[in-house]
Amino acid sequence: MENKLLDFTNFKIVDLSVTVSESLPSYWPTHMPFSSRVWNYYVSLEEKQGHVLSSAPYQTRFWIIDEHCGTHFDAPTHFIPPDDSGLPWANALGSQTGDKVPLNELMGSAVCIDVSSLISSDVPLGESPWITASHIQNWESQHGVINRGEVVLFHTGWAQYYVEGEDGEKYSRRPLIHQSTVAWPAPNLEAILYLHEKGVRCIGIDAPSVGAAHDGAPAHQEGLSRGMRYVENLTGLDKLPTRGFAFMFLPVKVKGSTGGPGRAIAIVKTTEEIAEVE
Repeated sequence: MENKLLDFTNFKIVDLSVTVSESLPSYWPTHMPFSSRVWNYYVSLEEKQGHVLSSAPYQTRFWIIDEHCGTHFDAPTHFIPPDDSGLPWANALGSQTGDKVPLNELMGSAVCIDVSSLISSDVPLGESPWITASHIQNWESQHGVINRGEVVLFHTGWAQYYVEGEDGEKYSRRPLIHQSTVAWPAPNLEAILYLHEKGVRCIGIDAPSVGAAHDGAPAHQEGLSRGMRYVENLTGLDKLPTRGFAFMFLPVKVKGSTGGPGRAIAIVKTTEEIAEVE
């Protein structure tokens, strides 16, 4: 009998991961910048680090990378202290590091909610327009209710600023550090709790953070303390249908991590009319 279990003939893999580079806004502005350097190369190079010249025909590089660089997820311990710490928001999930988060909670049937119109919202510089429960409910009235266990992806359109040069400064540095531009749309607490009550475990966003630029901690504290998973710095959500596809994020497994970078994909039926991946 023909095995159809791994037959992807009628499906398309859509890469939802940003490229990590020193010339792109890959890292959170107050965190360690991403750095990539040569260790071994085929011939001798003018480099200040590494062995540079390989003893055999091969090359390799090394990275300095923050756990929340590029497309990544937040484990509970990113914002939630251990239960015995005596600190605010402490609970048992505070001991759940990135390597302990079950992979099945970072994947599943998914919906994509378009809130890109919020980019034009009239909000103060340095602040995020709120994605509210009403936005989600209006989407449900058109596309059907969000089911327990479904992954919810917010298409904010903010990935347009994940570019090199001056426009790349708009992605996170200008709104967060300089408060010179408006920031990415972000779900408010009402929206986070609404999704949690519906049984949503995993939320993704094509922006630097699920948290607002001007008040990022509450969304993380309320969601992560309840066992929700956040996947941030996604891209390509404009290539997805509203629902009827699968989402998957596979992080690097590092002991004791507060989350970590990885690769996010959508698995979409080829019968769906979506744009080709560039």
